[in-house]
Amino acid sequence: MIFVITTIAAFLIMECITWLTHKFVMHGFMWYFHEDHHQPRYQNTFERNDIFFIIFAIPSIALFYFGLQGGLNYKFFIGLGILLYGIAYFLIHDVLIHQRFKWFKNTKNKYLIGLRKAHKVHHKHLGKEDGECFGMLNVPKKYFKI
Repeated sequence: MIFVITTIAAFLIMECITWLTHKFVMHGFMWYFHEDHHQPRYQNTFERNDIFFIIFAIPSIALFYFGLQGGLNYKFFIGLGILLYGIAYFLIHDVLIHQRFKWFKNTKNKYLIGLRKAHKVHHKHLGKEDGECFGMLNVPKKYFKI
């Protein structure tokens, strides 16, 4: 049971880490990599911004590795929480919101529509300043009103 709680806690903590990283790193000293994500779409499959998937995967991979040393331990389940958050991020951000893959085009779910609205507000700012809605799964309630 403690491993399930550890996995869920790691997943939830990742939303906080994502918000902080998005606001202070992506819109800060690593803006070079994130900037193309805020520009009108071009036809390339990848963006410089995709480097952040690798950056976030490294701790998860390391935690899986060290979580298997000497038997299964809590580090593995922290890595699992990070991995599950990464999968959720990909499905919400890249598939649902940005439609990089056309899998969930016509959702009627109020929560998912709210996430799209909040992210659209985030992207109205083409520069790194004056941003808002830095979260991915937890955004202000006002975006869920239809």
